[in-house]
Order: sequence, then structure tokens, then C-alpha cells
Amino acid sequence: QVQLVESGGGLVQAGGSLRLSCAASGRTFTNVDMGWYRQAPGKEREFVAMTRWSWRGYNSDYADSVKDRFTISRDNARNAVYLEMNSLDPKDTAIYCCSVRVTSPVPVDYWGQGAQITVSS
Repeated sequence: QVQLVESGGGLVQAGGSLRLSCAASGRTFTNVDMGWYRQAPGKEREFVAMTRWSWRGYNSDYADSVKDRFTISRDNARNAVYLEMNSLDPKDTAIYCCSVRVTSPVPVDYWGQGAQITVSS
């Protein structure tokens, strides 16, 4: 019943910024990990960013390729996760997918349909 819907994709010039949003439904997402992955044409899907829940709060992880340029955040009241992308490069062109990991009773990953990000030179 979990559903993830991305929005905010589009075309941007190199050096510009975009903000992706992911709206989640089907359950509460306060205590689950939420993140972003991307897949460029002809390449494998790769990790981008993840915000992880713990009893002591949240922490975020980033791929080296986007660290210091992208920022992940979440709004539990809105069941949403965001990805702020700055200093975009044509190499960032890809389909970006939101992902949620539910660990109970067994680990299950849910994926959105994806949002296209195209960075022009």
C-alpha cells in the first residue's frame, strides 16, 4: 500500500539548482529510512542520498559525487522527503527515484516512478 510520487524534475542549466520532492502515502514514515537514487542512460542505478532514522534522531548520508552540492531533508508531518540540488552538472542528468525502506516484519524497499532531471551545458 506504500506509494511514492516524485515531483520537481525538469531542465536546468549547468550551475543551477532544483528541488525534488517525494510525497509518500500508505503509512507513517517517521521511523523509516528515506532516500534518493538515480540512473543515467546506459548506467546502473546509483545511490545519491539517504536520511536514516534512529532512536536518537536522524542522520544523512551522501554519495561522494554529490556531497557538498546536494542536501536531503524530510518533513514527517507531510510524509515527504526532499532533495535540494545545487551546482548541477550535466553528469547529474538522470532519472531520480525516491525510496523508502520498511524493516518490519522483513526488509522491503519501495520506489517511486522517478523524475527526470536534465542538466544542459
